[in-house]
Amino acid sequence: MVSSRMVNLAWKPVESRSDPDFVVAPDERLSWLSTLGLGAQHVVAMFGATFLVPVLTGFPPATTLLFSGVGTILFLLITGNRLPSYLGSSFSVIAPVTAAVAAQGTGSALGGIVAVGVLLILVGGIVHLAGTRWLDLTLPPVVTGAIVALIGFNLAPAAKTNFEAGPLLGFVTLVLLVAALAFFRGMIGRLAIFLAVAAGYLLALLLGDVDTSGIASAPWIGLPEFQTPTFSLAVLPMFLPAVTALIAENIGHVKSVGQMTRTDMDPLMGRALAADGVATTLAGFGGGSATTTYAENIGVMAATRVYSTAAYWVAAAVAIVLSLCPKVGATISAVPAGVLGGATVVLYGLVGILGVRIWLTNHVDFSKPVNQMTAAIPLIIGIADFTWQAGSLTFTGIALGSIAALLIYHGMRLLGFRQRD
Repeated sequence: MVSSRMVNLAWKPVESRSDPDFVVAPDERLSWLSTLGLGAQHVVAMFGATFLVPVLTGFPPATTLLFSGVGTILFLLITGNRLPSYLGSSFSVIAPVTAAVAAQGTGSALGGIVAVGVLLILVGGIVHLAGTRWLDLTLPPVVTGAIVALIGFNLAPAAKTNFEAGPLLGFVTLVLLVAALAFFRGMIGRLAIFLAVAAGYLLALLLGDVDTSGIASAPWIGLPEFQTPTFSLAVLPMFLPAVTALIAENIGHVKSVGQMTRTDMDPLMGRALAADGVATTLAGFGGGSATTTYAENIGVMAATRVYSTAAYWVAAAVAIVLSLCPKVGATISAVPAGVLGGATVVLYGLVGILGVRIWLTNHVDFSKPVNQMTAAIPLIIGIADFTWQAGSLTFTGIALGSIAALLIYHGMRLLGFRQRD
């Protein structure tokens, strides 16, 4: 899918101008000093959301950071260095990882992440060869939106548990996060997660609610903690819906970058999906979390009008360097549950709203029964977290809701409930 002849690592130098139409294309770059600053800015933008995933799932943060950086490099190589993107941790796997860890341990959760990555590689390969038409028919917007929405709303009890572990810290973090998102634009708004969690963390330090013993004992330089996956058929169904979410996120990213750069990026769609699959698979084999393209970094590109992939190489390198500092990982791991609760009330809700956004963007008509049922029933199944045991297989609310969305939509259409014009 990629060869050395197709990867151009030479960027054309350009001078920054005040011209409102001036943009830096993916194959261009500003001065290396400016590029270093832009790369560091991308790290800060992704940092808040990326480190929350390992903290919430119990994975080592330094390991997740390492595979985030490595995954970004692989993404850039596989897409021929033509599609700017940072691969951060995906929130779509939090629920299945939490359930898998509780049922059969961390190894089984990592096995599920590997399975997600492999499936994403297969989907990417098919898209690269056959286009996206088959994907649009199999996963129309009403189905994709329902699955993404129920993944987010299914996490509501986890947010409640964290919040109740430290109500004061949770409330302060929540208010600061909402205020930053509501009243600030530009970089401050895009760094809302990072700034709110940092402020909550500082308050917790002042109140003596942070266990700093791990931070003090951690060395400054060292390798992250690696773990190996185990594969259990019983937990794999929990992870299948996450593939749908990752497909939606990657397609959205490619479309967004294409619109911003006024370039047809659709030919890279299959490569992007497969690249994220490769990064996710590698992370699963080493103890990291599933990866995905990040809206935060799209926001940075939109604000700076710099789409140079050079900045993402810098960001990936910075993430890898940070992962080699165990003290950074220990600091992240010490974030109090209350602070996480305040942040996740917003973040999990936003994951759910992302599904609603898919419906709105694609003008899904909810006056039609097929769309009503495709959305309504799966959402209740996912939010209530229905479970079904079939032999050694356990189907949770997310898996059952996703299956329901597919069966209801295609079943109703097959039985003649065609959407009326």
